[in-house]
Amino acid sequence: MQFRVTGLTATALGAGLFAPGMAAAQTLDVSVTIPRLTVAEYHRPYVAIWIEKEGGPAQTLSVWYDVDLKNNEGTKWLRDVRQWWRASGRTMRFPAAGVTGATKAPGTHKVSFKPQLGAGNYTLVVEAAREVGGRELVRIPFSLPKGGTARASGSSELGAVTLTVKR
Repeated sequence: MQFRVTGLTATALGAGLFAPGMAAAQTLDVSVTIPRLTVAEYHRPYVAIWIEKEGGPAQTLSVWYDVDLKNNEGTKWLRDVRQWWRASGRTMRFPAAGVTGATKAPGTHKVSFKPQLGAGNYTLVVEAAREVGGRELVRIPFSLPKGGTARASGSSELGAVTLTVKR
């Protein structure tokens, strides 16, 4: 990466307004499709969305679970979202402001995040687990500061998952 230093750039560098190695501010737009299943006993899936960077800790972006159960009993089944639970879920306190939300009905759900990420290679991970159902995990690799759109698709508990990185 090359920079041309001008008076304004030098002032910004001197003032500490530019952190070397940090990607420009980015927004991650994520679209998750929960398929409509025709089964005898349907329960909405618990879903976790997080980012992994090789050699770094997982960063949870969102967790959808049954937040309305009394005495916070919905958290009892969060460990069924196994990969996320091992990566970062077991260290969290629930409900977590800005992270937790209610389970979602079948359909496409769009969420946006503005995580603080440096330049590098990452993986967006979406995992779903459903009571009296299955479990599925979808991974989408992406790089920063490069923007763009990437897609992946599940085969049972998750449908299409789309990630758009905007700068």
